[in-house]
Amino acid sequence: MSEIRFDGRVAIVTGAGGGLGREYALDLAKRGAKVVVNDLGGAVDGSGASRSAADTVVDEIRASGGEAVANYDSVSTMAGGKNVVQTAVDAFGKVDILINNAGILRDKSFLKMTEEDWDQVMAVHLKGAFCVTQPAAAVMKANNYGKIILTASTSGIYGNFGQANYGAAKMAQVGFMNVLKLELGKYNIRVNTVAPNADSRMTKGVFPEQLAQKMHPKFNVPMVVYLCSEESQETGMIFAMSSGWFARTGVVSGEGVCIGDTVRDVTAEEVRDQIEKIKNLDKARPFPNAMEVYSLSAPLLG
Repeated sequence: MSEIRFDGRVAIVTGAGGGLGREYALDLAKRGAKVVVNDLGGAVDGSGASRSAADTVVDEIRASGGEAVANYDSVSTMAGGKNVVQTAVDAFGKVDILINNAGILRDKSFLKMTEEDWDQVMAVHLKGAFCVTQPAAAVMKANNYGKIILTASTSGIYGNFGQANYGAAKMAQVGFMNVLKLELGKYNIRVNTVAPNADSRMTKGVFPEQLAQKMHPKFNVPMVVYLCSEESQETGMIFAMSSGWFARTGVVSGEGVCIGDTVRDVTAEEVRDQIEKIKNLDKARPFPNAMEVYSLSAPLLG
């Protein structure tokens, strides 16, 4: 089996001071990548800051013979995002790989959630992905090469109690990806989204101990490393994963039902009478872009 290598490649991993990000950074470095370890070093809720988290991972990589530098900026501002990317350019000359992994949690049932709880989670997860990806993509475009990983969650894709802010921010990564795959593809930049599940600082206490022991963050690494490799040509895909299980998850549309002739009015009663066929997903499939979905209405459009 040939080894996946990243010799000569430069990777940025946000939120790499622990958990999933740390595992990604260590594996990429072991395979030859030069890594920017970004971490604000704050608490799970985003408060506070410390350089020790990022520095510790950098020290681990260097002790194993790899190359890495630390960055301590928050990804939630454009100034911070630009500086994360500039750290890579200054230290290693370019950016080939970006793993948007940084995140915080402010779980609370919806009716008790505050505006700050909402805004802070959106700032780190959603705005943070924009703030780092835009300057990184500009560097990738200039080099006609790039691999971008966004991080979603099954909490957004399928739902999880008490995580309206987190779920919304994570599902938004899918929409972000779907546009980037179209805009950046011509520059040989591939964009994918992962939805990992792991026992980490952010999920401590969520899973029963017996289950948590089997959910080490390292089991999510193989998919991310593969998607970042030169071999991978996948783009615009979502992959759910946990404990060594990997599966593509898709946004799909069913075959649906065409009602009317695009001239006469269509009534709610007609929808009611056809609702079971409308809901049916037996022949569901994904679409490459929004315009292609209109092909389902071809019998009406002629």
